[in-house]
Amino acid sequence: MIELTRLCKRFGKRGEICAVAEVSFCAPAGQITGLLGPNGAGKTTLLRMLSTLLVPDSGHARIAGFDIVADRQQVRRHIGVLSDARGLYPRLSAVENIAYFGSLYGLTNRALDERIALLLETLDMRALAHRKTEGFSQGERMKVAIARALIHDPPVILLDEPTNGLDVMSVRLLRGFLRALRDQGKCLIFSSHVMSEVATLCDTIMVLNHGHLIAQGTADDFRGKTAQTSLEDAFFALLEDDEQKRSAA
Repeated sequence: MIELTRLCKRFGKRGEICAVAEVSFCAPAGQITGLLGPNGAGKTTLLRMLSTLLVPDSGHARIAGFDIVADRQQVRRHIGVLSDARGLYPRLSAVENIAYFGSLYGLTNRALDERIALLLETLDMRALAHRKTEGFSQGERMKVAIARALIHDPPVILLDEPTNGLDVMSVRLLRGFLRALRDQGKCLIFSSHVMSEVATLCDTIMVLNHGHLIAQGTADDFRGKTAQTSLEDAFFALLEDDEQKRSAA
């Protein structure tokens, strides 16, 4: 479970840029929680705080019962983070990249081999397994990055644009994999600009704008609230309503 209480982060010499403004919500285990918002809404900053890469200016967040500031090392043991497909070692094969990160989490011998074999099968990576990652396509790199994030079987998974660069078949495989993780009781946060992915996968959706949480609920909740037939239209209606409120304030 992830619990946020009035989490804030500002940037700039005087803190004049508010990236995340007193955001509070709960992402329970056994669900996929979606993050939606335009560029600059605060999604990536929020995920970086949850992954302990950034320290919040105020507020609190707990992951699997551990505080993201006071218990940083414990938090890192309990999360898998996919931020992008960069950071692979080009001279290492896909398996070597995955194994290296598994060893950092303390996996050895049979346990490591079994996890690698499972991820190669699940993500349809067997043909890539022993190729050096140098020259991989974006989709191939993304698969390795996903496997790397999940190698230690974490209970909490933070996904930032995980379908970026994947072909149609790979996206389908990933959807099934994420649903299986949810059914195993994992807590997943799924940030994406692809409305169809969010509508299909996410049990609950959080909408951010200008660092503020402006709406939370299901896709059906948003469509009903805005009298729109698609999540995309409902999303833009929510943003327009928020912008109007800001202009009037």
